[in-house]
Amino acid sequence: MTQNQLPRWVDIGLLPLINILAAFIVAGIIIALVGENPFEALAVMVKGAFVYKGSLGYTLYYTTNFIFTGLAVAVAFHAMLFNIGGEGQAAMGGLGVGLIALWLGPILHPLFVVILAIAAAAAFGAIWGAIPGYLQAKRGSHIVITTIMFNFIAASILVWLLAGMLIAPGQMSPETSRFEEGVSLMKIHELANYFGWKMARSPLNLSFVIALLSCLGVWVLIWRTRLGYVIRATGFSPKASIYAGHQPARIIILAMAISGALAGMMALNEVLGVHERVILNFTAGYGFTGIAVALMGRNHPVGIIFASLLFGALYQGGAELDFEFQTITREMVLMIQGLIILFSGALAYMFTPWLARFFVRAEGQNG
Repeated sequence: MTQNQLPRWVDIGLLPLINILAAFIVAGIIIALVGENPFEALAVMVKGAFVYKGSLGYTLYYTTNFIFTGLAVAVAFHAMLFNIGGEGQAAMGGLGVGLIALWLGPILHPLFVVILAIAAAAAFGAIWGAIPGYLQAKRGSHIVITTIMFNFIAASILVWLLAGMLIAPGQMSPETSRFEEGVSLMKIHELANYFGWKMARSPLNLSFVIALLSCLGVWVLIWRTRLGYVIRATGFSPKASIYAGHQPARIIILAMAISGALAGMMALNEVLGVHERVILNFTAGYGFTGIAVALMGRNHPVGIIFASLLFGALYQGGAELDFEFQTITREMVLMIQGLIILFSGALAYMFTPWLARFFVRAEGQNG
């Protein structure tokens, strides 16, 4: 029995849980070696992510970023394209949001500006994803290499603009001016308080709802539409796709455009929801972590939601660990996150042979 022959609930549910448990065991051993109680550290992390006042809002705020970038990787992967360019696509999405908000904010109603900014985030990200797709489809350039290189190009463009023509007047920090009043996504706690529900203040905003709707949209696209079927068919066998009358080059470009649009929409959370201006390095590595999120979530929107929630809890709970323990530094928190990525990515199927043997024996005993 191989990984492909494992029961689906094992491959999608049990195996990722085993990988996470293995990562936490290794992390717990390291925490014990530095003289701290790993169970106390885990309790602090859970409380810091879900229990303390406002902590859940921060956890879901981080989760939002991971949902967008995880979906971006997943859509491309269904076409057997490994999109490493989420960082650059998100950066260009933020640039699109900034240009619309700065140019149209003073002359249009904030609601129209926000709607156009959402569309711009998706459009700029789609263009930045479609170009590497075109280079692979038409010129044979490897998608991994081009998307990595486009991350650096996008970063350089933002540095050039934010340190030059888009920099806010009278300051040295590489960021734009603040958007006009009302040109932002409403915070969830503000919305809850408006309806009389008490909720602690946090950066969680309506981009979280957009992320969940994007999950639904990706599920419908990939598994309930003809285009999604063609995307998956092209990923499995380009020759079979050609035989069926489709053009793999066109599908590759389209899949990368959709992937880039999803990554570009990550900027909604940071630029339109929190900072209300474009700042340098707002992507903060979310694009790269999205790769691990997609792998852990088995490239399915439901799995990506849970994987994103885990990484959101690690980000928020890890900050609480750094605050509560002197010996557990921010670098150790990054180490824990790295272990999760290692066991969920590079070592994702390390336990598959043992699970396969277990189910073979179980089937033999039942037979």
